[in-house]
Amino acid sequence: MKKFTLVIVLGLALLPFGFAQTETIRIMQYNLLYYTEQTVYGCNQTTNNLTVKDNALRTIIDYVVPDVLVVNEIGSNVSYANRIVNNVLNTNGRYGYLHGPLTNYSGGSIANMLFYNSAKLALHSHFYIATVNRDINGYKMYYLTPNLLQGDTIFTTFILAHLKAGTGSDNEQKRYSQVVQLMSRLESIGEYGNYCLSGDFNLYGASEDAYQHLIHYPNNLYKFYDPINVEGEWNNNYNYRNIHTQSTHSDDNDCASSGGLDDRFDFILVSSPVFYGSRKVSCIPESYHAVGNDGNHFNKSINYPANQDVPSIVADALYNMSDHLPVIMDLAIDISPVSIPTLADFDVRVINPIRNNLQINILPSNEEDMLIELYSLEGKLLMRNQQRVSSDGGYLEFDFPYASGFYILKISDNKNNCVIKKIVK
Repeated sequence: MKKFTLVIVLGLALLPFGFAQTETIRIMQYNLLYYTEQTVYGCNQTTNNLTVKDNALRTIIDYVVPDVLVVNEIGSNVSYANRIVNNVLNTNGRYGYLHGPLTNYSGGSIANMLFYNSAKLALHSHFYIATVNRDINGYKMYYLTPNLLQGDTIFTTFILAHLKAGTGSDNEQKRYSQVVQLMSRLESIGEYGNYCLSGDFNLYGASEDAYQHLIHYPNNLYKFYDPINVEGEWNNNYNYRNIHTQSTHSDDNDCASSGGLDDRFDFILVSSPVFYGSRKVSCIPESYHAVGNDGNHFNKSINYPANQDVPSIVADALYNMSDHLPVIMDLAIDISPVSIPTLADFDVRVINPIRNNLQINILPSNEEDMLIELYSLEGKLLMRNQQRVSSDGGYLEFDFPYASGFYILKISDNKNNCVIKKIVK
């Protein structure tokens, strides 16, 4: 199983040949192992120190560079989500990562959270399901395509679940109950769309009712697919050593689970439209991978002996961060325009990123009246200005009193040809 898949972006979508234009986003699912300052079982600031975890997570993010980070076991106060944004994600040259709403209606010290690259995605809406154990969270996102202002909106809903841990029929029944609530909610929403369901499912094998209810749900419109299609009894089974995600520790440090890598607890599942790519979003099964799993650490710690999948610094970070491995997968986004537009016969150059002034240089082939429009990512019109630009080009400058973030600049001529630029402050 390959870790990464190279997707070639065909920049010819606007030519008469009609090639598809594709971009990708990378999802990373990760159980953070009690990312909280509270003491939970034996996990405290000695055995599970947040500063150590921040450094480890930053190393992992530097290596994977996800666009969507979905996590379990983050502290149920929003300050912990802000801490990851500020101390981990928006560091080392990265910026623009945000997090979604946090809920904890089921109670407890830990919750789920979604982080996202706001240069590529924006949050449309959010829902939650309070279950017997923990909330299940759904985040409906839309991709910032060049055709967004023409109404070409590509939605994907990322659903996060942390199912009940433990062996035995009682815990299996609680996992099943949580999944039943989820599937009932999706049917009530009634949207046959792009869904990615991820989380720490604590499943010991595919025979569990919770897994069967997801994968073989009677209503085919809502059932989920395992992108790597590996059903089996995964627990402590050498035959599935290449897909195990827990534990990164063979030793017992009073916090992390011990015993080494021998369980498949962490998953990314997808709905039918994502599996088959019928609604402009398609999973790339070859990219699905438990980061750090080289197939050589069955019942062993992830960083000893030497890891063949990731550099040693990343293997050590995986060990220090959590007792779970992150699972990643790429999604291909079809951003081809709905119809082939007329090519604009002018060029636009923007000094980007911007500060307090928006500076634009428009280079038309003929003297033109140009309409300059600025939009927020939510589609709100912030500025509209019309300027006469000569064939020699026009340098324009506008005040930009808006908050830091991402914006969409649209410039149109009098023949309704337009150029769209994504800008950042």
